[in-house]
This record gives sequence, C-alpha cells and structure tokens, in this order.
Amino acid sequence: MSEVEEKYEDIQAASLESFDGKTCPNCGATVTFDPALGEMHCEYCGYHCKLPDASSGNDICEMDFEAAANKESYEWGSEKKSVECKSCGAVTIYDALETAAVCPFCGSTHVMSTTSGESIAPGAVCPFTVTKGNAGDCFTKWLKKKWFAPTKAKKNALPDAFQGVYLPYWTYDAQTTSSFTARVGYDRVVQRDGKKETVTNWRPVSGVYQEFFDDETVVGSKRHEGTPISSCEPFDFTKLVPYSPQVVAGFAAERYSVGLKEGWEAAQKKIQNKLRTDISQYARGNWRADKVDSLHFSTLYSKVTYKYLLVPVWLSSFKYKEKVYQFVVNGQTGKVGGKAPTSVWKVLLAIGIVAGVIAGLCFLLR
Repeated sequence: MSEVEEKYEDIQAASLESFDGKTCPNCGATVTFDPALGEMHCEYCGYHCKLPDASSGNDICEMDFEAAANKESYEWGSEKKSVECKSCGAVTIYDALETAAVCPFCGSTHVMSTTSGESIAPGAVCPFTVTKGNAGDCFTKWLKKKWFAPTKAKKNALPDAFQGVYLPYWTYDAQTTSSFTARVGYDRVVQRDGKKETVTNWRPVSGVYQEFFDDETVVGSKRHEGTPISSCEPFDFTKLVPYSPQVVAGFAAERYSVGLKEGWEAAQKKIQNKLRTDISQYARGNWRADKVDSLHFSTLYSKVTYKYLLVPVWLSSFKYKEKVYQFVVNGQTGKVGGKAPTSVWKVLLAIGIVAGVIAGLCFLLR
C-alpha cells in the first residue's frame, strides 16, 4: 500500500468516529445516503461509511399499542423542520439546514416552514435501493407502453424530474379470536320430472376461530387515497433497517396524517374482510360442507402491536391541460404507478384502424 493510500485509510478510520450523520468529516459538505452503494457518501471528496448494523443492538421492535402513550418517541434524532405545501397540503420533514423550494408531491413552489407539533418518530426504514437514474429508466419504459398518451404529455413528463421521498406506513400485528354462527349446506342431486336438480340441505353451526395477523399495513397519509401509491406496492418489509437520521439524510420524509388509532381502525376493517373469507373456508372444511352462508361473527383483538415505518418512493408530476398527473416509482423494486393522459385523436385513430381491418376481412370473406 502506498503512503498516500495509508494516509487515506487513516483519515477514513478517524472520520468514522467523528461522523455526526450530517456533515462530511473530511471536507464539511453534506453527506447523504447513496442507494447504489447502500452507504453514506460525500459526492465532493468521495468519503463514505457504512450504517450501523441492525444486529448491533438497535433492533426493530413491535410497540405495544395499548401502552403507546407511554412509549411514543417524539424525537427524530437530529434537528428537523417541517415544510407545508399551500397547494396540496403535504407536510414534509427536512433537516434543519436543508431548503425546500418545490413540493415533492405536486411540484408547487408555494411552500413555507411551519411549526412542527408532536409526532411519533419512525421505528424503521425501508432504504432506497433504486437510484434516481434507475427510476427514470423504469418510468421511461413504462411511459413508452402508453400508446394513447399525447406526445406533448410524454415530453413534459421528464424522467429527471423525480424526487426521492419517504412515505409513512403503519403496520399492525394482532391475535384475533372470533365467535361465529353460520349455515353450512350439503348439495345432493335429485330427479324431478325426468330432470336432474341440485338440492341443498342446510344446518346451523357455530364455533370459535383464531388467527394471528402479521404486518397488516395502512398508508399513514390521507393524501394518497386514490393516488398511484398503492399501484407501486408491495414493499419488502424483510429489508427493514432501524431508523436513524443518517438513513433518511438527503431525502424528504412525509409526516403522517393518519394517526396511530385511526390507522388501527383502518387495519381492523382490512382484517375483518379477511376474517370473513377465512372463517367461511374454515367452516366449509371443518364441517365438510359444500356451501356456507349467513355468516355472523364478532372478534376480540389481543396482543396488538404496531410499527411506524418509512418506505421509499420516487415522485414526479406534471401539468397537462391544467390537470396535474402524478407518477411514482417504488424505491425498492422499480415498479411504476400512475395514470397517463389520453389523446382522443389517438383513440379515434386506433378505432378507425381496427374498423378498417374488420371491414377488410369481411370483404375478403365475402
């Protein structure tokens, strides 16, 4: 190893101890998380260091829902500030020294700093693994497949306009115990007037069904109902790392607008829908029936725990004929979600071509 390389190794070793999670210990520039490297990186001098390993003691844990008031942490780990968009209402969290001139959700420049109230700090993060360049490539391929999108709209939807944002998610675990009543039916074939008919004999049943639900997810933002966010799911929660300010450095993080209890109510609705299907299948199998109907059940929840997570997405939006179109790329998988505008002329042209082909085939057949 040369003298220069030895000196550089000494600098790296010393700087790991002095790294505060925000500034480069070598040149003083802002250090951010690089999805391509999976490490903290300074783009000015090349300094880089790995994040603390999850097995070092800072484990991801489930929080007790009932004791949440006593266990909630309102400290994000470093000085942060909230920025509110006056156009769409989004509230994002930034490092205190960062400036936000454009809303990452709608592209508006009408943003302003706001006083941040108490909010739970995230417990874990799904880090970005898809870079901005990769997200642009995924988006370009996706947009090319939208044959009916206007050419002008495609030109306005630039792949380099993406911004990386961490979105809030709640996950809930719960043990369920459900008492239920239902009717189970047994089919048999009978002969009536020389014809075969299926007749069902019904009998009432009742019982208790238990099931554990793990990581039932709820988006922690009211802004994304009916938006492309759900179309880019799922996220891989097996790749979670404990939250630290270093992981989210360089990215905006949306503050949740769906609270812990409100999120649990939404999770219960999803669980209830799944239980209806699961209990029906259980009753059909347990009584070896052909059908199940008139199912009624009530559920007791126990051992309810939760996690507050941040998941990575690349967001982009543009205006076309006074309407905002938003696109999203999953920051883990590269899956693209969004709805492109439709060109009426392209649709009419396609219809005309199809009609012409059909008319031509009919003429040949005659």
